[in-house]
Amino acid sequence: MHDAAPSSSSPRPEYSRAFRLRRAQNWLTLGTMYAAMYMGRYNFSFANATLSGQYGWSKTQVGAIISAATFIYGLSAIFNGPLADRIGGRKAMLVGAAGGTVFNLAFGLGAYLGFLGTGPLLLGYLATVWSLNMYFQSYSALALIKVNSGWFHIAERGVFSAIFGSMIQGGRALIYFIGPLLVATLPWPFVFFVPAAVMSLLGFLTFLWVRDSPDEAGLPPLDTADASSGYTGQVDFKYVARVVFTNPVTLTIAAAEFCTGFVRHGFEQWFPRYMLEAQKLPLNSPVFQKGATGVVLAGIAGAFAAGFMSDLLFKARRPPVAFIGYALQVVCMAIIWKAPSIDLVIAAFVVNSFSISIVHSMLSGTSSMDFGGRKAAATAAGMFDGMQYVGGSVVGVGMGSLLDHFGWGAWGPSMIGFSLVGGLLMLTLWNARPKAHGGAGASSVATAAPPPATDASQASSGP
Repeated sequence: MHDAAPSSSSPRPEYSRAFRLRRAQNWLTLGTMYAAMYMGRYNFSFANATLSGQYGWSKTQVGAIISAATFIYGLSAIFNGPLADRIGGRKAMLVGAAGGTVFNLAFGLGAYLGFLGTGPLLLGYLATVWSLNMYFQSYSALALIKVNSGWFHIAERGVFSAIFGSMIQGGRALIYFIGPLLVATLPWPFVFFVPAAVMSLLGFLTFLWVRDSPDEAGLPPLDTADASSGYTGQVDFKYVARVVFTNPVTLTIAAAEFCTGFVRHGFEQWFPRYMLEAQKLPLNSPVFQKGATGVVLAGIAGAFAAGFMSDLLFKARRPPVAFIGYALQVVCMAIIWKAPSIDLVIAAFVVNSFSISIVHSMLSGTSSMDFGGRKAAATAAGMFDGMQYVGGSVVGVGMGSLLDHFGWGAWGPSMIGFSLVGGLLMLTLWNARPKAHGGAGASSVATAAPPPATDASQASSGP
């Protein structure tokens, strides 16, 4: 298959205690920051029905906000990838956190202050502001992957991506639990004010503690044995374009991510409203809360399952695991389509969240580091994540119009075909692995070990 090479089977390096402690500080801060960004992105779904009820807007009109914002996110991720590779992941995350904070506040204030009325002017304002929020949100995924690509060897990225995936799901969990309470007890704009406050706090901690690579934190450099390993030439747009935009493997993953976007956002942006309207469940009902809890926990479990399967069972290959995720999505969407009972629908929601997390973790989270390499990780992440959100933009106006005309019975089957196509694309990449630039894998253990130093904490090494 494309780019099959043994580099991904390189043994894990041995790390000093100082390295492990500093890396833990780095990824815990970064992961929590990204979880906060998720709060400021998925909070919109809890205002979805309220916008229609308060202003009389149809699903298509509310969907226009979703489409505009997700499309802007997708294009921004693609074009901002090379920029994040140039400025570094830490700066990119700080830019994203600042913008996400400002425009979550602006979205809530535009409605809370009431000076824009309730008609087309307010709709246009909210669509514009939410699109600007999503522009800055696009930096966060690029930054997360860019920083991690410098701190994690290829042989351990699947498991560590699972850890990050669980932290990301923590951000979604917070908004799933806090969102309904905020909407039920306070004016709905507070579902945007609270995430803004959390993002600003975590942005400050990111500024203090996060560094792009071990050598920037005063530690020895790490050879990650990925697609950039061993490369000593100039890293410019020509390089990242060759690595990412002309590689048949990365282009195939990008096409699969378009399919992922349709299913992921079609599910996540509309399922709270589905529960309200199709199943007649208030967002603060115990049944909804139970289902939301299951969805979040399943997302965490999916990230861990994907990480362990890819690193241990499939020897650092990501496409076979993504294929399993796509197959599960088809089954879940079919159950939601038929909706035999509320219990089975909730079970399908939970398993679907598990499967979406598997695919997202393997393709956007891990394959971008593997096939982009440390030097082009943000560019690869931008293309993969960007195509996912371009696909997701279709489920705004498109899904809203579909539901306006055909009702909730059309929701499940509209997503099945995209999961099938994504699964078929993964079959063509079953054995794909990144190629290193000669000799990189053999040196990975040595470069991870600490050099002779006066700092005694770097002298003890362990697994």
